[in-house]
Amino acid sequence: MGKRYYCDYCDRSFQDNMHNRKKHLNGVQHHRAKKAWYDHFRDSSAILYDEQTKKPCRKFLQKGICDFGPNCRFSHMSEADLFNLKRQVEDERQLREDAVDRIMPGRSIEEWLSRREKKRTALSTKGDLKDKGDSEDGQAESDVPQQLLSIPDLPPSLLPPPPGGWKVKVDTEWG
Repeated sequence: MGKRYYCDYCDRSFQDNMHNRKKHLNGVQHHRAKKAWYDHFRDSSAILYDEQTKKPCRKFLQKGICDFGPNCRFSHMSEADLFNLKRQVEDERQLREDAVDRIMPGRSIEEWLSRREKKRTALSTKGDLKDKGDSEDGQAESDVPQQLLSIPDLPPSLLPPPPGGWKVKVDTEWG
């Protein structure tokens, strides 16, 4: 019987030769099935934009069904559907902004590293002076940005000290 070609988009198989494959891949049914497959992964903001630019389908509004189905060039969304989609897009946008705000809570890594370096040079040259910029926003000088804490296996020099400070073990045998 020979080799058979199976199309995942159309859920069909047929004898595999150049003519049959080309005919199938250029066919309307295959293009519709492929478009429907990729539409599953579209961003809701893109769907909202497309639906807002389309005019409402008169046949769908009158009878509740359209002969063209998802391939109709007019919108099949009601006002309530559009409102819900707008709300979903807004919620997704808010979640993305909140995630960015959690990652960047006010200071960037570059700012933190430059302040840390300034403090170290000030301490090494002038003794135990504190930099005025370190106490900004009431944050502790050892406050490590959240971006760094999420990195696994952070070097010890970048880890913040524990709340009680480093525990020093004094060995009395050597004294």
